[in-house]
Parts: sequence; structure tokens; C-alpha cells
Amino acid sequence: MEINNVKWDSKGLTPAVIQDDSSMNVLMIGYMNSKSLEITIKTNEVTFFSRSKQKLWTKGETSGNKLVVKSIELDCDNDTLLIKATPLGPTCHKENYSCFENETRNPLHMIDVLEKIVDRRMEDNNSDSYIKSLLNKGVKEISKKVAEEAGETAIAAVTDDGRLVEESADLFFHLLVLLKSQGLSVNDVMLELKKRNTSR
Repeated sequence: MEINNVKWDSKGLTPAVIQDDSSMNVLMIGYMNSKSLEITIKTNEVTFFSRSKQKLWTKGETSGNKLVVKSIELDCDNDTLLIKATPLGPTCHKENYSCFENETRNPLHMIDVLEKIVDRRMEDNNSDSYIKSLLNKGVKEISKKVAEEAGETAIAAVTDDGRLVEESADLFFHLLVLLKSQGLSVNDVMLELKKRNTSR
């Protein structure tokens, strides 16, 4: 993406739509000028131009909730940017995942939240969390736990003991940890399902 191809408005700005590169949810919209776009490309961290304060600002420069750039595209008119990024924490200043989605209305965002937590535990060598203990045991033990949770989920469905949702949550959580331990994510599973759906 060439900065020279961007059609700036009369104030030298263009809107930038920020999209989660994993879930594809729209996280926020900001404005960029040529300098902020240049910095974004150079640092791989989304930097905007504040119209109210008339200055550059990098998302997460105070909160730590940065947006790590994965790709930048121009729309067909060359006057709007689409930036796919990995959010390092909540994007909205109200501590919500997205500026557009109420967390209670979009429970699927919990997948991204959980994956980020697992990622942090993987990187934290001093953590004594349950996730870290699972990861330290290795893929065989994590796989055994997934099999155990799958069995408990099936039993809950057959016995109708009211624990199906709880057991399903346990199963999903441990499956997510297994995927992450192998360098994969829920998004990889979704892409496989999408591929199967289009081939049927």
C-alpha cells in the first residue's frame, strides 16, 4: 500500500477502519494523515491524527492496549483505509472489546479475550496460573484433559443433569488451550469450517 495513492480530504485526512484480524469484527474508526500513516507502517502500531487535539497519537500509548498492524488496504476510491490488526486488550476507551459492540450482545468476543489471556500466560514464565500449568505439562496431558472434558460434556447431555452448558464451556476452554499450544487458534478452525461449507 503506497501512501502516495491515498486521496486525502481537504484537511489532509482520511478515515481508517480498524478490524480485528482474527474475528474480523470492526473495532473502531479513526482518522489518519500522511504522517500518522507513515508511522503506522514503520512501527506496525496503529497511529492516528486527533482532530480535536490536532496531534498524532498511538493507540494504547497510555493504556497499553495497542493495535498491532497485520495489513493495510485502500478501498476502491482510495479515500478510506482498512487496517486489520491484533488488539492487545480492549479497544474502546470504556474498556470494551470494540467501540461498536456491546459485550453483553456479542458473547463471541470472549473467544478473542480467552485467546489473548492464553497468549499472555504462554509468554509469562513466572505465572503460576492454571493455564500455565497445563501448558507446562505438554500436549499429551492437555489432550487427555480435552478427552476428559468431552466425555463429561457427553454425559451431561445424556443424563440431562443441567450441566451441559458448564461442561461445554470447560471443553471449549481446554480445546482452545490445546490449539494455542500447537501454534493454532479458533480462527484456524473457523477457516476450515468455512472451506468445508463452500465445498459442499
